Amino acid sequence: MTYMTDLHTHSAASDGQYAPAELARLAKARGLEALALTDHDTLDGLDEAVRAGEALGLMVLRGVELSAREYRNLHILGYGFTAGPSPLSEVCQEMKERRNRRKYEINDYLKAKGVDIPLEEVEALASGGVLGRPHFAQVIVRHGYAESSREVFDRWLDTEEIQDISNRFKMDVRACVEAIKGAGGKASLAHPYQTGLGDQALETLVGELAGYGLDALECYYPRYTAAQQALYLRLAEKYGLHVTGGSDFHGERVKPDIELAALELDVDWLMG
Repeated sequence: MTYMTDLHTHSAASDGQYAPAELARLAKARGLEALALTDHDTLDGLDEAVRAGEALGLMVLRGVELSAREYRNLHILGYGFTAGPSPLSEVCQEMKERRNRRKYEINDYLKAKGVDIPLEEVEALASGGVLGRPHFAQVIVRHGYAESSREVFDRWLDTEEIQDISNRFKMDVRACVEAIKGAGGKASLAHPYQTGLGDQALETLVGELAGYGLDALECYYPRYTAAQQALYLRLAEKYGLHVTGGSDFHGERVKPDIELAALELDVDWLMG
């Protein structure tokens, strides 16, 4: 059965703008029937989002987005896993601790580049959630070092140097898939183009991930070209993968050009 849905969203539990309950309200107002909350490396906002969804008559799917070390922006989305203790919850707790250590290295890196901002202000912006680069970006803009978060990422937070720092605190991609599967969930490769791989290398990666138990490929995403979307749909069919899609919504303050998606997708397989 198909639902109007967005299977890739973020809340203030990681680097999004809105609290999980407010995100659910926005999704309902958008006319969605189902929503997956897929915060970065944390499950902290899921219970709040699920409760809000139940009150609103909105199906909220438990989700997560895990960062892998092999390639830049290689991310695995997890869906439909158990709510209790699991290999995935253990991984997310470890990732939260790793990100907490990483913030000091990022702050030192920025200072070396002449960008001196109070780390306490970045921590306050994260509000106890998983602290990420978008939090740094917002504070950097606030202090006048750049005009937009996009400029911050282009100049400092999406460089090879910062990737070297980040990769020290990430798991390998097979461990990401296995953690999701070990919790009874389903795994999907997010926004494949962001790995920077060419078509053939990407297909090789998808084949390897399918061998690890990957269930799906994110075939719909607002920044895909028509050619990219066609390629991902072809790869999903070739490797017997389900089709997922979403907006990667963070809120207009974080990603001003991205609104919640309304995609007609089959999600029954995520709940079985």
